[in-house]
Amino acid sequence: MADMSLDVWLYGPLAKYGKEADQGSFANLQMRLPEGSTMGALLRRLGINADERGITFINGQLSAMPGLQPDLGHILREGDRVGIFHPKSMWPFQYRHGASMTEEMARAMGQEKDHGLHHTYEEAGDSS
Repeated sequence: MADMSLDVWLYGPLAKYGKEADQGSFANLQMRLPEGSTMGALLRRLGINADERGITFINGQLSAMPGLQPDLGHILREGDRVGIFHPKSMWPFQYRHGASMTEEMARAMGQEKDHGLHHTYEEAGDSS
């Protein structure tokens, strides 16, 4: 099976998963994964637990956010650009007027009673 290349950006404390590419507040990695790999496979390769990430974009489309991560099975393609933000990172300013979403994200938000939008988010295991 052939490999594909991905342009991966890790923001905030997630930059540490970029190892030598860690610039403190971000890391930019040019990665190769087998064709047909999913977002879940990318996270496993990076060593990032799904609940460690916050807002995630694939090619500028919102694919996950805290408490709603329907993109783990999303099949990545050659040249995809993936941006993964730490849960405490702010919403990127260029999306202040809204963001387009992956098909998986749009479906998941439509199925949530509150459409996936919360004022606060609980940490895993936090029942308060």
